[in-house]
Amino acid sequence: MLSEPRSGRLAAWGNALLSGVASPDDAALAIVGEDTVHRVDGLPGESVPVGLTLALGRLRTLGVTGLRVALPAPGHPLGLSGPPEFNARALEAEEAVVCFGAAFGLVPEVYAAGPEGDLHVEVVWHVLPVREAPPADVPSLGEAERELAEALRDATEMLSKLDVAGSGPAAEAAIDAYRSRAARGREVLAPGYPPRAVRVLELARRVAMLVSLAYDNGHGGAVSSAEMAARSAALQPVERTARRAQVAAYNSIVEERERGR
Repeated sequence: MLSEPRSGRLAAWGNALLSGVASPDDAALAIVGEDTVHRVDGLPGESVPVGLTLALGRLRTLGVTGLRVALPAPGHPLGLSGPPEFNARALEAEEAVVCFGAAFGLVPEVYAAGPEGDLHVEVVWHVLPVREAPPADVPSLGEAERELAEALRDATEMLSKLDVAGSGPAAEAAIDAYRSRAARGREVLAPGYPPRAVRVLELARRVAMLVSLAYDNGHGGAVSSAEMAARSAALQPVERTARRAQVAAYNSIVEERERGR
């Protein structure tokens, strides 16, 4: 969760395009990000994968008015609504985009080749049918913000107990990497998102960073299997809260529109 999910970029900039506050070219460039190319496979009426600009336009003509993010994990189908076949593909990818207004979902498949520093990354988004139903376990922005405040306290306390603050260069490098991402974070949510959504997303990422540190660096990494199990049990609710908040931030435009109907 430290890195921005591709489903988040697709949903955020897709929503900006669908809302008329971003151009097709700008949205496509932002979605691709540092990858080489994105294509969409399985669109109705298309026999071969197509580019993002064409795909987003086609989804709009099919009735799609918004895009939601799903970030499922084993035992936690966060943001999913079924059917089982789509849920299984999304769980394997650990992310997906669910359309609002038409019963489609998109699951990414990532192909990477080349040496580090010169990596060629292609992403194919597979379009699959979904069940039109409320997504599982997605809080409102307000609920997510309140939950995050408590999760941040829990994660900070866990770091203190594990003496992660003094665990050396690995912890410092992780903190520096988070700060670098945070400096770019204001570009993550596309035009049209409320400031509260940006705030919730940034806080969710901070909590996720702390959870990652607690997993990786407690007591210098020299822990027994029992200690590792106890740490995991303590951190799982915090990590789940961060993922719920992340989904709430990306989905906020669609949720507000649905409440206003």
